[in-house]
Amino acid sequence: MFRFTTVERSDLYGAVLDAFGVAGEHLETALGLDAVRERLRGVGWAAAVEDDELHEVLRKLVQWELLDVVHNHAENYRTAEEYERRNLQFSLTRKGEAALAGVRHALEVLASTGALQTAVLEAIADRLDELCLLSSEPASVDRRIFSTLRELEGHLEALVENTKAFNSELQRLLRAEAADLEVFREVKAATVAYLQEFLVNLDRRGQAVAAAVARVEERGIAVLRERALRGAELPPVTGENPAAGWLESRRARWAGLRAWFLPDDGARPRIEQLHDIARRAIVSLLQVLERINESRRRSSSAVQDFRELARWFAAAPAEEDLHRLWSAAFGLGPARHAHLAHPDPELIPSSLAWSEAPPVEVSALLRTSGRTERFTRTARVRDVAAVRAQRAERACAERAELARAWRALETDGPVRLSSFGALDPAVFDRLLDLLGRALSARPDAGGLRRATTGDGRVEIVLSPPPDGRVALLCTAKGSLTGPDYVVHITAVGGASAFPALRATRQEAAG
Repeated sequence: MFRFTTVERSDLYGAVLDAFGVAGEHLETALGLDAVRERLRGVGWAAAVEDDELHEVLRKLVQWELLDVVHNHAENYRTAEEYERRNLQFSLTRKGEAALAGVRHALEVLASTGALQTAVLEAIADRLDELCLLSSEPASVDRRIFSTLRELEGHLEALVENTKAFNSELQRLLRAEAADLEVFREVKAATVAYLQEFLVNLDRRGQAVAAAVARVEERGIAVLRERALRGAELPPVTGENPAAGWLESRRARWAGLRAWFLPDDGARPRIEQLHDIARRAIVSLLQVLERINESRRRSSSAVQDFRELARWFAAAPAEEDLHRLWSAAFGLGPARHAHLAHPDPELIPSSLAWSEAPPVEVSALLRTSGRTERFTRTARVRDVAAVRAQRAERACAERAELARAWRALETDGPVRLSSFGALDPAVFDRLLDLLGRALSARPDAGGLRRATTGDGRVEIVLSPPPDGRVALLCTAKGSLTGPDYVVHITAVGGASAFPALRATRQEAAG
């Protein structure tokens, strides 16, 4: 329905639809090409529009079902050109009327500002009182009942819409930061005064409207709606009778009125919620105004204070003035060590000047913590001989275990992995560590993988098996099956650090 607002030349599409809306206000239901061009000038379209372009715009609007096109058979055409220009007549469809109304409403909302209008509350109370009076009149005033009820609904709608718009603007104002602080401060101050004026006697006006609603309902609101329906004089239409929908709409509007002033379920009326919102907004605005006023004052910082103090020091006339300025600026009080005395105060006469007296030893803790040192008994030193012996024994055992493991794994030359057979779990862990280091290393040009232990004492050279044999290594915790690699485990540097192994290894390597 609103596709014409997003396409190219959307301004021209909107102007054409606006031209049809203005024509409808003048009771012209159909327009030809010349009439459309004339109405375009009436809505403020000053740019020239070619016939082909205008035809294309009208064709698109017909394609989007916003316009309807008919042939004008009642006209007499003297020439083919006149037939071409005046034959086609365009008119708004229901969808076109809805699209035009939606765009106009959107532009109206963008241009409007919300308001809290005390006069609207008074007008609602007046219309309710008028309905009470008309309810006792004869049937001849049904039209007045209809118009009064519609005015009441219009005032309620204005109250709701203006309140929503004003609340939205108020929240945006609380979050806004304007470049011109002076104008911004004036706007906020004016808003505070506006809210305070609206809150005056708001409770009394709300109670008056609630009492008027109760009086109308005592007279019978259903009867008033029926009489307003007769006064509406709805035209006959084909299909479903519009009276039921009209009455349902009136019931919904009345329920909205009760929600604002006299809820059915005993809930809090919305007019009281509006009172709370306005009071909170006043407090928030005053807080923002206070922050703005504070920001307008001269900002103070330690850098500026020290620079000003440096100027004062530079302008001091004498050294005594410098000392007084220093004491006033940094608040130096009497020394905290003045209460300390010499080890033998009797040796120092009281008449001796402090500058001539021998110095007093001052504890370093006095400056940091404000307390002097306290000398107490030294704590007992824990005997760690047993712990040291235990750690040494454990280290010797670990070294012996490591030596046994390397002694079991050393080879005189390349051997098959399967030659190790059954291994102790500790030796097996060392072998797995060596194999993991070798397999993670990159092979050299000859396909050999080299790696050393973490301490650099043992080196392993690993090469892939020349055949598809499988090695089986057994331990007390389980067995390992894998490729039967050829390994050579020696001490780093080539010198054997462990005794030679059994000759069975060499046989297995062959």
